[in-house]
Amino acid sequence: MTRARIAVAGLTLAIAAAGCGSSAARPSEPHPPAAVPLSLETALTAAGTVWATVPMGAPSGPNQFWQLFTLTSPGGQWTLQTPPGTATNGALILAGPGRQTLITGIRPSLDLGFSPVIATRDGGGTWSSLPPEPGFANVPDALAAAPGGSLIALDQDQAVRAAADQQANWTTLTTGKALATTAAGRRCALSRLTAVTYTPSGSPLIAGTCARAGTVAVFTRQAGTWQLAGPELPATLSGRPVRVIRLSQAGNRDVALLQAGTGPAASLLAAWTGDGQSWQLSRPFGLSGAHPVSASLGVDGTVAVVLSGGRGVTVSGPGAAWRALPPLPPGQAVVLALPAPGTTDLLAASGSMLTAWQLIGPATGWTRTQTIKVPIQYGSSSGS
Repeated sequence: MTRARIAVAGLTLAIAAAGCGSSAARPSEPHPPAAVPLSLETALTAAGTVWATVPMGAPSGPNQFWQLFTLTSPGGQWTLQTPPGTATNGALILAGPGRQTLITGIRPSLDLGFSPVIATRDGGGTWSSLPPEPGFANVPDALAAAPGGSLIALDQDQAVRAAADQQANWTTLTTGKALATTAAGRRCALSRLTAVTYTPSGSPLIAGTCARAGTVAVFTRQAGTWQLAGPELPATLSGRPVRVIRLSQAGNRDVALLQAGTGPAASLLAAWTGDGQSWQLSRPFGLSGAHPVSASLGVDGTVAVVLSGGRGVTVSGPGAAWRALPPLPPGQAVVLALPAPGTTDLLAASGSMLTAWQLIGPATGWTRTQTIKVPIQYGSSSGS
């Protein structure tokens, strides 16, 4: 063995010994769930109108463009409503306060170093610009709107910002680092922020990942102090770390989607609250090694989740068990949508073609209802 190899071997043994000693001397918190990123593909239903965003064109890169589709009545036709004149390579973040009103933010991409924010109040017929945000985080719930028009955002630097109304500038409410140093943040061992929203009364809610087992990182502000307000897990899951992967408005309440545990033992739960304090849980769903790919919400609080392996599940409300869907139609990107209670649609994108499907029943499966040829402007991205 050469001197160089002897030195490397000695250094390796020393590092290993130091690591073992450190582990024995200082027990650590359980690791948070593996951060398999949830896609920004999603659909939301607001006052009977469904808004869905899906990436089309190339699988990635400058020729991938996120598109916005809307459905105004169950069983009707989906229409393309992507905002014109704006580069959408970086994905669309949706906040839908009403039937004809949608506020959307566009993530930074290519040469676009900030996030434009635009709104429509006539179902996508016309769009107006709002103050841009420094850059939305890469999560589906990085933007939310309060009933009175206030906005809250999570940016890519883990800062939580708010705009008092749709014409105001953004101000910083807190940051992930600052929240982690509060008593509530230390109690859960907060590691990362993952979502922001408002309660129906207009109070901000912030969600994230706790390293401390059994603690759900949902924070609300009371008397100027951030407090833990997440649901209490069933005893069978209380020893597992928890990640909040969605937190969003659905009708007159908020819905959280939780992953408890990691790997084959991980479970999925949904939780509902009307005030940000009192929660009701679904039954746990064992993921059996799968992971959530994307999630959508219905106006009644129903949750639909696309899982890896071409599977899908839905849950209707508190106390309910998850229901497995028939195998999902294939696509480069697949989004579930919930136009009305008991109705499940699916959008599958491949290149410039979008195919809409509707679930007729467990035995019949999916029926194709529509195809849309989207005019993708390949090679047109300038990033600005």
